[in-house]
Amino acid sequence: MTAFRMPAEWSAHEGCLMAWPTRVDLWDGVLDAVKREYADVARTVARFEPVTMVAPPGFGDDARAHCGDTVSVVELPLDDSWFRDSAPLFVLDGDGRRAGVDFRFNAWGRKHHPYDSDDRISALLLEHLGVDRIASDMILEGGAITVDGEGTLITTEQCLLHPNRNPELTREQIEAELKARLGVEKVIWLPYGGLLDTETDGHVDGVCAFAAPGKVVVSLPEDPEHPDYARMRANRAVLEATTDARGRALEIVDIPQTVFTEVAGGRVEVSYLNYYVANGGVVVPVAGGPQDMAALELIAGAYPDRKVVGVPAPVIAYGGGGVHCITQQIPAAARPDA
Repeated sequence: MTAFRMPAEWSAHEGCLMAWPTRVDLWDGVLDAVKREYADVARTVARFEPVTMVAPPGFGDDARAHCGDTVSVVELPLDDSWFRDSAPLFVLDGDGRRAGVDFRFNAWGRKHHPYDSDDRISALLLEHLGVDRIASDMILEGGAITVDGEGTLITTEQCLLHPNRNPELTREQIEAELKARLGVEKVIWLPYGGLLDTETDGHVDGVCAFAAPGKVVVSLPEDPEHPDYARMRANRAVLEATTDARGRALEIVDIPQTVFTEVAGGRVEVSYLNYYVANGGVVVPVAGGPQDMAALELIAGAYPDRKVVGVPAPVIAYGGGGVHCITQQIPAAARPDA
């Protein structure tokens, strides 16, 4: 069997996949506002790499009108608009041949219905792109993992061991499937995702991300009253005490800034960690507060060869995510004649 490995998010991309928001029960009252934010993210990512926006049948013109000419739009059946979690996870073999792993999707533990189209969208996208499909029966969302492309994966116990995902699988079986499908050699289990992240049950992409081999960016709220103050320090202690698959101690970049804002009468937290790494850029969710600039500067320090750009995303946070949650990179494959 050909050995595939999921490349790091900072590897070269062919492009970025996004999905157009149309789920009225999720975005009730803020649908127009969130469309503007999605379009802003799409246009910003398109400054660095091609973006394909997937819209449900009949909504393509709406997506085109919002996103403009720099974003390509295709129509495929969808239930929701969080492609980090429902789109395929792309892998490469040693020759640079690309495939897509199609994990099962159950709407974060059956929190939203229907979700059958989102469970099928990976297969449709891979067919549309002409990319080979690797099927897995395990439920997994892309926001639940971060990889370094060199054999190490970080996840949270809070999410992957939640009984609403794979109750029939043990921790060891989940780890074995991650290793088999994504080509990782070591899984680092953080105890916690965000306490307020009840939508995804604590995805890692709100609290930790690989920024380079041997380097991680972590959320570390400086306010002792923040609900994750102690929890993120427990996560950091795990990272301090471990090594990656290559035996390296991890360099840790702390992001102490946090920001809360109000959307539709509710208080939401915009996670600076929920950013997208593009070709030559990093697109970071911001909320327009005084903390934004300091967080952007710290992230820029972790990615010194990329341009860091903030995009307003409070309404996306209201829906339960950030910029990383609504994007999925397509890694560049080797040219057939290479």
